[in-house]
Amino acid sequence: MRLFTAVYPSAEASAHLDLALGGVGGAAVADPGAGLRWVPKEQRHVTLAFHGEVPDGAAPGFVADLRAELAQARPFDLVLAGGGSFGGRTLWVGVGEGLEGLRALSAAAERAASAAGFRADDRAGGRPHLTVARAFVPRGRDRVDRGGSRRPRGRDDVSPLVAWARALAVYRGPAWRVDAVHVVASRLGEGRSGGPLHEDLAVLPLG
Repeated sequence: MRLFTAVYPSAEASAHLDLALGGVGGAAVADPGAGLRWVPKEQRHVTLAFHGEVPDGAAPGFVADLRAELAQARPFDLVLAGGGSFGGRTLWVGVGEGLEGLRALSAAAERAASAAGFRADDRAGGRPHLTVARAFVPRGRDRVDRGGSRRPRGRDDVSPLVAWARALAVYRGPAWRVDAVHVVASRLGEGRSGGPLHEDLAVLPLG
């Protein structure tokens, strides 16, 4: 199974983000059309560590070790703030407060994964974020710039995610208390609109 560990926003924080996305994406939120997929609300999360393909038999030991690690962790407040786009293909909201807490949880997941014998790619050490949409943006014909020269048309020229990312740059959501970590199995192509299906293997409390 494909495994990752993550924290999930509160209902209040998720509802607040919905309002912002509605203002940014407009009609495309309800009717995205071809080539655009919004992440279902129940799947929005901030990844702590991505573990990739993990043998089913290794998961219980990892969960037990992570539970012991998290018993030493304190709950903390997290705030979503700002936004961006990765290459016009992914729209995300960033983290404004709670970075140190996220990185401590990511380190705990890494230690537990190492004990279980599998990988833990750190997703909180660089730019932790919550993905809200993905787009398929084909490259079109070359475009002519103001100087009359031709240059390849890139993803940033045609993807709506780039403009939406600029609008989300000033976003700031409400704080919520992070008091648990989710260990999640991801099954590609089995979810809504051909996306992944996420299933909690465990929800582990902090402290």
